[in-house]
Amino acid sequence: MARTGTAKNGAGQFFLATLLLWLVSVVFEIAFNLRTELLWVIGGGCFFQLVNCFVRSYLSRDPLFVNTSVSLLHSIITSASVVFILVNQCLAKGVDEMFDHSELVGGSWRWAYQALCFSCGYFAYDQWDMLQYRLYSGLIPSILVHHLVLLVCFTLALYRNVTINYLILTLICEMHSIFLHVRKLRRMAGIRDSNTALVKLEWVLNWTAFLFARCVPHILITVKLIKDAHKFGRGLEWPLALFGMAGMNILNVGLGMDLFHAFRRERSNRRNQEKSNHLE
Repeated sequence: MARTGTAKNGAGQFFLATLLLWLVSVVFEIAFNLRTELLWVIGGGCFFQLVNCFVRSYLSRDPLFVNTSVSLLHSIITSASVVFILVNQCLAKGVDEMFDHSELVGGSWRWAYQALCFSCGYFAYDQWDMLQYRLYSGLIPSILVHHLVLLVCFTLALYRNVTINYLILTLICEMHSIFLHVRKLRRMAGIRDSNTALVKLEWVLNWTAFLFARCVPHILITVKLIKDAHKFGRGLEWPLALFGMAGMNILNVGLGMDLFHAFRRERSNRRNQEKSNHLE
């Protein structure tokens, strides 16, 4: 137990140090390189921290409930933003032009930069909240690694103003995250009866969003990156993008397995309950 606690604290210290280095880097860019557009990053982090304080003051003081509630709001805001950006660009430029390689790598759709900054601020806030309340587990917490990778990829893209549109496309997965957060909050609220129509509908929407808002978009983005590999320069853009998408696809496989096990567990509990009621 002592070793586990020490290891967990060691991991927390490492990720806290990386978060502080990230913050210093962003502040330096804003203050000394006059990158005022990056204030959206700070604004995003502050906004979600204020929402955290509101939920903690008026709804619940449970750290996990607060964190999940704020994450749900982020997923809703980001999903709506991505849909708005894509529809706006589709109407303005058409599908062929908006998904052209030069547009995806060197361009920036209207409001795409700000939306990416805002989400970057959220991931920094969420990393801090998880570290503060130790909402992670394991020797190398996957959620902290996930957030660190996203912060590095997002921030480098924002600094160099490249692959902004590619990263916006990856955020389509936040549509599925909505149902993941809803499921967690529903279970925390004690609503666990899988026989109810609400829970059944939630699972249908959960699996549908997992396939069409997470797996399919990420696979298509990966295919696009491989197909257009020769169009990238000799910089780090292509290796970093491909590495990031490979990581996302691996995480999606793990997430799909976790969802499947949770689904089977709830179905098994429902069958056992039905048998128990029948025997009575």
